[in-house]
Amino acid sequence: MKPNNFPYVFFSVWLMAGMTLQATAQTVIRGKVLNNKQQPLPAASIGVKQSRIGTRADTAGNFVLSLLVHDKVVLKVSSVGYQPKEVEVSAGDSMITIILEEESVSLGEVVVVSAGSFEASDKAKGASLTPIDAVTVAGNGGDIANALRALPGAQQIGEQEGLFVRGGTGEEAKQFVDGALLPHPNFSPVPGMPQPARTNPFLFKGILFSSGGYSALYGQAMSSALILETVDLPDRSSASLHVFPMSVGAGFQQLGKDRKSSYGVNARYGNQTWYNNLVGAKPDFFYGPEYLTGDANFRIRTSKTGMLKFYSNYGYNHTGMRTSDADSAGLLSSFELKGFNVYNNLSYRESLRHQWKIDAAIAYNYFKENVANQLLDAKKAPVFIRVYPYDQKNNSRDTRSGFAQARVVMSKGFRRRQSLRFGGEYFYNKDHYTYNDTLHTGQDNLVAAFAEGDVYIAKHLAAKVGVRAEYTTLLRRMNVAPRVSLAWRFPDAGQINLAYGVFYQKPEDSYLLQNRNLDLSRATHYLVNYQYKANNRLFRVEGYYKRYQHLVTTQPAVANDGKGYARGIELFFRDKRTLKGVDYWITYTYLDTKRRFLDFPTSMRPAFATPHTASLVVKRFFQEINLSANLAYTLATGRPYYDIQTHANGTTYVADQGTTNTYSALNLSFAYIFSLFKGWKNKDFSGIGLGMNNVFGREQVFGYNYSANGLYKLPITQPAARTFYFGIFMTFGIDRRDDFINENL
Repeated sequence: MKPNNFPYVFFSVWLMAGMTLQATAQTVIRGKVLNNKQQPLPAASIGVKQSRIGTRADTAGNFVLSLLVHDKVVLKVSSVGYQPKEVEVSAGDSMITIILEEESVSLGEVVVVSAGSFEASDKAKGASLTPIDAVTVAGNGGDIANALRALPGAQQIGEQEGLFVRGGTGEEAKQFVDGALLPHPNFSPVPGMPQPARTNPFLFKGILFSSGGYSALYGQAMSSALILETVDLPDRSSASLHVFPMSVGAGFQQLGKDRKSSYGVNARYGNQTWYNNLVGAKPDFFYGPEYLTGDANFRIRTSKTGMLKFYSNYGYNHTGMRTSDADSAGLLSSFELKGFNVYNNLSYRESLRHQWKIDAAIAYNYFKENVANQLLDAKKAPVFIRVYPYDQKNNSRDTRSGFAQARVVMSKGFRRRQSLRFGGEYFYNKDHYTYNDTLHTGQDNLVAAFAEGDVYIAKHLAAKVGVRAEYTTLLRRMNVAPRVSLAWRFPDAGQINLAYGVFYQKPEDSYLLQNRNLDLSRATHYLVNYQYKANNRLFRVEGYYKRYQHLVTTQPAVANDGKGYARGIELFFRDKRTLKGVDYWITYTYLDTKRRFLDFPTSMRPAFATPHTASLVVKRFFQEINLSANLAYTLATGRPYYDIQTHANGTTYVADQGTTNTYSALNLSFAYIFSLFKGWKNKDFSGIGLGMNNVFGREQVFGYNYSANGLYKLPITQPAARTFYFGIFMTFGIDRRDDFINENL
């Protein structure tokens, strides 16, 4: 785990490993879950209402629950394809039988799911992904986007944060929270070092990762959309504390007495100076990296179906480092960054009469970043040389950006799960960019309208049809983007999905400040996949083709002359049944992509794309010894690198090129659980978390920095061959043991 991710590691371990020490008397409830044909329902979920206690039925439908002594309890029982049921039982009952009725929509009927999408929510069943999965992948650092790199379609990029999906840049993948755009999900970027996420991963109960062909309700992302849904009310009040050598953090969630409202605050601080000195990390850090984050939230249930939620996040980071200068062996390059970000999100939803529903959200984000670059001599004193390229190496950059969004979506439900959704949103951006003493400003107002419907054509055939229209005042451009998905369900629980869609995206602000006449970039997606899901196993294979138009080029001037393509095939298999107590998944990605963009002289494979990527994720909880273990291994072929030089006439050419070494990384994480305190509402847990990334210490090379004349190059590598964490965590007032254990049944 990257050391700068330590504050988030605690939360990942905490969620995985709640284990209670009950000091009062217990009783045992035994039962069997059957369908109306008296057949057992393996893996049926049995939970105690208004608690986190629960289990799953075995292959014969039998279950056993150990409870604190009560006169009566209410069990919540559910299984895929059956109507959930609540049953009141007495603690003294020796054996109970629970019958579940089939849902009105049978298992054979199709569910509209776009090709290219992985859904993870509190409603996910069987081998589907869940939010717990997203933060318990070894090596993810508490960053949901990093965890999703273990899914097919995502590239392994070790020197940058964010998602690089199917030949797209990190800027082409966007994140949304309760429908609103999250403009800066990670801390301000530092060259050669991926930065951690700003948000607490346990904010979310639902995750939809779309690697292509996503809904018309979202836009301005050419490659991928990561759609996140925040939790509603917590189950009970709780508090938490963690102490790691490189970070500390504390927080609480307070549930109202009427269980209709809650509020909470969290704060985390990390500084890696001590760690970097201990392991001899490179480059030479003269400050930090230092990270400070805080978040606050409140939630109010306005009616039986209404919910108002507010979330605010604050983040600050400061990093200073010195590296060897590529143009002179006797000089150093100094980089110092100070970043600041505040994000606020207010969302509201309510079910209305006649199956109408409203979802609304407003968001505001303020971002500030100061970067200073200096050329230093061997004694680390500033040097000013008025000869190219040295005259370009002393500079400063100040960026300030304001973002606001308002959004409303209306939904209408019909028979057989058919539905119609429509609405609109407004985006406001205002940017100030200062390079040395030169100020550039830009302002944009983007208005969007969209409509989408789920249509059942036949029992086994369904479609999702949508369209999105946008207009941007800065570019004075309008686009209309159609999107269609089809799904055919087979009687054996298999399903085939097809999708087509057009996606537009504004050029990045740094290019718009140089040319206000740029056009919108465009990507057209074609996808087909087959998915089979049954008996706690999930298999899917997907093929796709993506065509790019109007990509930004920078030579000989900033324009929209670029184009490209991406095509490939992906495999995913998850199995939670074959090996007792073991949950694992395997992925494989083949990617063929080329593009002409930025300063590329011709169409080439971009430096962030590799043809072959495979990963293995394994999770196991050893209940007998209170130990959780996670393993993640990734193997990827080398990535291309280029030295692009410029002719006197402004055209470019490739002076040097090659392929990096094969990427191979094994990440491990463990958590040992024990009781440190007693008596805090019988809900106090402690544990030790530890882990290591790149266990075998393989040197990963991600590319090269070239000198101005192209004669010398310096490899881009990790700050240290291995990274690790070790610390203690404590939680009070909440038991997540069953969440974690049940994920491995």
